[in-house]
Amino acid sequence: MRLDILTLFPAICEGPFGASMMKRAQEAGLVEVRIHNLRDWATDRHRTTDDLPFGGGQGMVMKPEPIFVAVEELRRPESRVLLMTPQGTKFDQAAARRLATSPHLILICGHYEGVDHRVVEALVDEEISIGDYILTNGALAAAVVGDAIIRLIPGVLGDENSAADDSFSATALLEAPQYTRPAEFRGRRVPDVLLSGNHAAIAKWRAEQSRERTNLNRPDLLAE
Repeated sequence: MRLDILTLFPAICEGPFGASMMKRAQEAGLVEVRIHNLRDWATDRHRTTDDLPFGGGQGMVMKPEPIFVAVEELRRPESRVLLMTPQGTKFDQAAARRLATSPHLILICGHYEGVDHRVVEALVDEEISIGDYILTNGALAAAVVGDAIIRLIPGVLGDENSAADDSFSATALLEAPQYTRPAEFRGRRVPDVLLSGNHAAIAKWRAEQSRERTNLNRPDLLAE
């Protein structure tokens, strides 16, 4: 897979993709991540990428010209163009799994009051939001979306079952609690069932804990 990110703030994305699993995935040739400064496609002397909104209103709007030129230069027949925006469809694990099969993704990072809507009309395949809140810019959202997608690419995780066991994956429920050594720490013991070696009992305990945790933290998932 190739991932191209168009942003006014490349440094925000460079950190997450330059460390840990994301870095190793690139070094192994499993994914190619390119982070671009959108100002590189601005043509005026000040590298202008925003302007006042028509009709009045506060803030600035990202201009269409640099975005159009950038996407047209990077896009291939198999590309899918995503816009990071609060107005988008909420991103979830199902979307991550679907997008992980794409050979090429172009992520446009919104900023200010958003992008000129002609970008959405002519270039964008999907508008994506990572939650019902507002960030200072879409670069943070692009890092979240990119990470969630890349870790699902075969070979990226050390254990191929890890992604299948994640919250929201095999079922809509949250993952059960996890424990490691020592078996007792400051008076708190690991549940005996996890030390029993009885895999059927462990699976039953995890299923029960998964449902209980979901009911406590995300009852909306059980309603769905």
